[in-house]
Amino acid sequence: MLNKRKIINDPVYGFISIASDLLYDLVDHPYFQRLRRIKQLGLAEVVYPGALHTRFHHALGAMHLMGQALTTLREKGHTISDYEMEAAQAAILLHDLGHGPCSHVLESVVIPGAPHEAVTLAMMKDLNRQMSGKLGMAIQMFEGTYPRRFFHQLISSQLDMDRMDYLKRDSFYTGVVEGSIGTDRLIKMLDISNDQLVVEEKGLLSIENFLHARRLMYWQVYLHKTLLSAQAMLTRILYRARELSEEGEQLFATPDFGRFLANRYSLADFDSQPDLLNAFNGLDDNDVWASVKGWKKHRDPVLSVLCEMLLNRRLFKIRFYDTVPDESVLAPIREQLRESGVLDSEMDHFLVTGQTTNWAYAREQDPICVKMKDGKLLDITDASDIPTIEALTKIVRKYYVCWAKNVSLRG
Repeated sequence: MLNKRKIINDPVYGFISIASDLLYDLVDHPYFQRLRRIKQLGLAEVVYPGALHTRFHHALGAMHLMGQALTTLREKGHTISDYEMEAAQAAILLHDLGHGPCSHVLESVVIPGAPHEAVTLAMMKDLNRQMSGKLGMAIQMFEGTYPRRFFHQLISSQLDMDRMDYLKRDSFYTGVVEGSIGTDRLIKMLDISNDQLVVEEKGLLSIENFLHARRLMYWQVYLHKTLLSAQAMLTRILYRARELSEEGEQLFATPDFGRFLANRYSLADFDSQPDLLNAFNGLDDNDVWASVKGWKKHRDPVLSVLCEMLLNRRLFKIRFYDTVPDESVLAPIREQLRESGVLDSEMDHFLVTGQTTNWAYAREQDPICVKMKDGKLLDITDASDIPTIEALTKIVRKYYVCWAKNVSLRG
C-alpha cells in the first residue's frame, strides 16, 4: 500500500509532515496541485526578484502552523479530537483553492463579482462530494458554522494561521526582514477562553510585533507602488482582451482561459454548469503569461503595446496623493497621452486611478483579545502600553494615478 504519511522539506520551517491519509489525498488532488502554478505574490517579482514562491508553498505552511497551534491548545488542557485536528488542517490547507491566476490581480476580471473565498467554498464542496463526505467538518470550520468557533478563528481572523504563514513566508522570499515574525512564540501564546481564541498576557509583545510587521509588509511589499503599477497594467491587458473577445475577435489563449475571456461567469454558473469548476482549475499563471506573450504581436495596438511594455518591464509611471486626484492632475496626463497617439476611447487602458488602504488592526470587526493574568479579557489596544498599537487601528488611505508615460501607440 502507498505510504501517505509524507514529510516535505520547507525552506521556512524545515520538515512539514502530512499527518493523515486524507490530507495526503487532498495535497495529491488536481485542485490542490494547481496551486503549484500560481505565485503567492502575483507580480511582486518585478520589485523583489526572489518572490517566486507559490500558493502551494503557502498552503502547506499554513497547514503546518495549524497542526502546531492545535497541539499547543491540547497541551493547555483543551479537548480537541483527532477528527477535529484533521478537519482544521484540511480547511486551512484548502483555503486558497479559489484563487485565480496571478493571485488577487485578476479576481475582478476572470469571475467578476465572485470573491476567491466563494470559489474556494464551491471547490471544497465538490471535493467533499468526490471524497464521500469526508470534508463536512472542514467545510463547517471554513464557513464559520462549526459550533466551536475558535476553529474558524484559526482559519480566518486577524490572528489566523493564514496570516502567520504569509507574513513569515513573504518576508523570507522577498528579503524584507522587517516583516518577519516569530511564529513559534506566537503560537505558544495562544489559548482559548469562552470558546474564543485569545493570547496570553506574556505574548503581548509578540502580537505587537506581529501587527507592526503586517503594516510594514503592506507598505513595502503588497502595496509597493511599482507592484501596483504592474498590476494595473496586467488588469488593463485582460480587460482589453475581454473587450476584443466579446467583439468576436479570435485571441490566442488556452481553451479554458479563452472560455473565461469570452464569457462573463457568475458564482451561480458553477452550480448550473458542472464542468465550470474543472475549467477554472485549468487556469494558472502560465495561461496568462503565454497569452501576454502571444498578444504582444496582436494587430490591436492597445493590446500589443500593453503586453510588450509589461513583458519588458516598461511600467506605468505612478504617483500617490492624499486626496482623490482631480482634473488638475488628470487633464495634463490625458493630453500627454493623446499626443502619444492614444484615442479618448482607449484612455482607460493607459490612465488608471485607484486607491489603497492599510489597516493593520481592524479592532471593531475582529478584535484580538489578550487574557490577562487575572483571567480578564482585554482588547490588545487596552492591554498594551505602546501608543502605536492604537494608531494601527486607523485606516490609512492613499490614492494613486498611473499612466503610460513613454508610450508611442501609433508612431
